[in-house]
Amino acid sequence: MRRKNDSFLDHLEYYFDTYLPTAKGLARSTIVSYKATFRLLVEFMYTVKGISADDISFNSFDEKVITDFLDWLESERNCSVTTRNQRLSAIAAFSNFAQNRDFDSAFTFRNCISKIPRKKAARKSRSSFTRDEVKVLFEIPDARKEIGLRDKTLLCFMYASGARAQEACNLTVGDIQFFNDRAGINIYGKGQKARRIGIPAGAADMLQKYIAHRNITHDADRHVFSSQTHEKMTVSCIEEIFAKYVDLARRKHPDLFRNNYTPHSMRHTTATHMLEAGVPLIVVKNFLGHVSLQTTQIYTEVSLNTLNRELKAWNDKWFIKGESDSINSKGGGSIPLFLR
Repeated sequence: MRRKNDSFLDHLEYYFDTYLPTAKGLARSTIVSYKATFRLLVEFMYTVKGISADDISFNSFDEKVITDFLDWLESERNCSVTTRNQRLSAIAAFSNFAQNRDFDSAFTFRNCISKIPRKKAARKSRSSFTRDEVKVLFEIPDARKEIGLRDKTLLCFMYASGARAQEACNLTVGDIQFFNDRAGINIYGKGQKARRIGIPAGAADMLQKYIAHRNITHDADRHVFSSQTHEKMTVSCIEEIFAKYVDLARRKHPDLFRNNYTPHSMRHTTATHMLEAGVPLIVVKNFLGHVSLQTTQIYTEVSLNTLNRELKAWNDKWFIKGESDSINSKGGGSIPLFLR
């Protein structure tokens, strides 16, 4: 069915097909997340409000409809408050774009979105490995075997660099320059923002030997880390690697590894250990590639938590105790092809 010119879906299609990837240059993973929001919105409009995708217009939305959608995400889709807020942010970003392209049609839509507050979520503590846990984790992969050597190098690289999982996947031989006492690495982060970092000699030596072992030293475009089936490793592969070794470590040391760890926990760990070592906050910010210093300041809280744990252990030991711790949308009213 042919849509009217300048309809809600016309703007949405241009937003995803042209504006986000070309004008904004957003990462594919971010665009996929935004698309998921609008797939769910289309499904909600069809199943709850009885409006099919082709009949959706800017006038279909008001403050109550959007609020009902966000409540539906929590009650029917079992989404967390954090996810609810992310979906609202995605809609708000589109409403801003739409108003700039078609002020008359999208003004009311933008206005109603701006009135909806983000819901306050319970703050989760960020999990990071202790120094003992990092040491145990590095000892588990068997470097005598091909997979073990890759995994050990990957774990050490992510700790030394504070790289995100996707940044480790993107790393190529040409991104690395080796020196006698370190390695300089170009990291490409969110939105392809580049930063230059250095990693110490031990991690650099391990990385250089692994690249030589793979016989790709002179292949600048080759990815350093690959899976058993693909030349470039995926984030899900790294997630499986972490889950595997954390599980093995937990069995071996049941007194450790009590938190739920993900690959991003290693990034938290790097930041926390840097701050505990006295590295200035602004240096940690630039090393991690944070846009805002406020983002980096979160890790100062983690560091204080670590300090509190150490103080508690000291108190317990030396002081007398008293006598008395993917989205699988259904239906959707003919979800447009560009959102699939």
